[in-house]
Amino acid sequence: MNSRKLAKLGVPSHLINDAIQAVQSVARYNRTVAKELRIDIQDAVTRVIKFPEQMTGDTHFSDFARAIIEDRQFVRPDPIDYKTWGDDIDQGSHDQMAQACSLPMAAGAALMPDAHIGYGLPIGGVLALDNAVVPYAVGVDIACRMKMTVYPMTSHDMSKQRNLLVESLERGTVFGVGKEQKKRQDHEVMDKDWSITRITRERKDRAHKQLGTSGSGNHFVEWGMLYLDEDDAELGLSAGEYVALLSHSGSRGAGSAVCSVYSDRARAKLPKKYSDLARLAWLDMDSEDGQEYWAAMNLMGDYAAANHDVIHRRVAKLVGEKPIAMVENHHNFAWLEEHAGRKVYVHRKGATPAGKGVLGVIPGSMGDPAYVVRGKGNADSLCSASHGAGRRMSRKKGKETFNFQAIRRDLAKKGIEVLSAGADEVPGVYKNINEVMAQQTDLVEKVARFEPRIVKMCGDGSKAED
Repeated sequence: MNSRKLAKLGVPSHLINDAIQAVQSVARYNRTVAKELRIDIQDAVTRVIKFPEQMTGDTHFSDFARAIIEDRQFVRPDPIDYKTWGDDIDQGSHDQMAQACSLPMAAGAALMPDAHIGYGLPIGGVLALDNAVVPYAVGVDIACRMKMTVYPMTSHDMSKQRNLLVESLERGTVFGVGKEQKKRQDHEVMDKDWSITRITRERKDRAHKQLGTSGSGNHFVEWGMLYLDEDDAELGLSAGEYVALLSHSGSRGAGSAVCSVYSDRARAKLPKKYSDLARLAWLDMDSEDGQEYWAAMNLMGDYAAANHDVIHRRVAKLVGEKPIAMVENHHNFAWLEEHAGRKVYVHRKGATPAGKGVLGVIPGSMGDPAYVVRGKGNADSLCSASHGAGRRMSRKKGKETFNFQAIRRDLAKKGIEVLSAGADEVPGVYKNINEVMAQQTDLVEKVARFEPRIVKMCGDGSKAED
């Protein structure tokens, strides 16, 4: 009996494999017994569908019967609604968001203007859940974040000290998949309890070696000019121009390992009725796995913050300057927050926290500005904003479309020096940051503008020109 016939008998599509295993067991049995003892497969399958409770003790159909019973205990609710900011968003992102909103514990959702397809939840997706966390709705690079350090230097200082600033980027961090520091860096985060889960315990040594590194992809460390039009008491800065260091990276290999392990555990527990939501498999927060993931995720948040702290500390030492202001924020994280009068777990995958008065940084690209912003606490967005401009094309298409060296020369004419990067990260692969910012004026207000001047990213093999 094939899957088409089983479906006609009323077997749910997500239980076809269970039914086939039972049918194959009966077929093997029928080949070993006399004709009068053989089981009528169609009749037996029909009985399991109608009366599964009566078949839980059957030699061949027990597992299929229990699967039917379990399936009927779960009724998929209608998806909740979500609000969208921005209009330059691909249909795939909307499809992923709609899937996320069909989770049984979904309590709120929003889609930011930088949205594009991700794994499970789209990048730029915000999802609030009742008493559950979704590892892939947090993301592979747990606690990827932004950090800006402001120095009492001017554009004149930047021009005068160009060689020193370049050297500080070259020596202050390391880029590349799996890359480690030559010398382990000290930070109190390594004194925390890394034995809270097996995976964090096993990854502690490697994490220590990677502390102060920047990884690959869209991660960067760059010098630029910060322009502040008005005095800002919270920043502690007067109106004017400043030299600033901006970095973007996360929890490196340790965070990726945490995501992988707990995503696998979540998928193993996923009810068959939700098998189409494998990338959105959840962990109940009342479960041991849920509590373990939460502890590991928060440790990765501390580690990612420490990673930036080490990078900025090393760069500051190399340039011999003391910071006068700092702004930093996570994305790719989940927070336990109160919204609409109840506690929920808010996942911001590629989205910036934007509670009322909360400061953050929203970057553009290597050739476009970043903005220091202050959140407005918009409840409809679950107090969130975009985490950047958002990609308009894949990495593969970017490499096929753009010549990195040509783009690099064009940026140099505009006063932007790119020390290393790849064609998959040039400005053309991203949406227009100013358009994105214009689409979320009800979410954040601009505090200051950062213009990149010296950019360091992971290269794609392209060699620097003399």
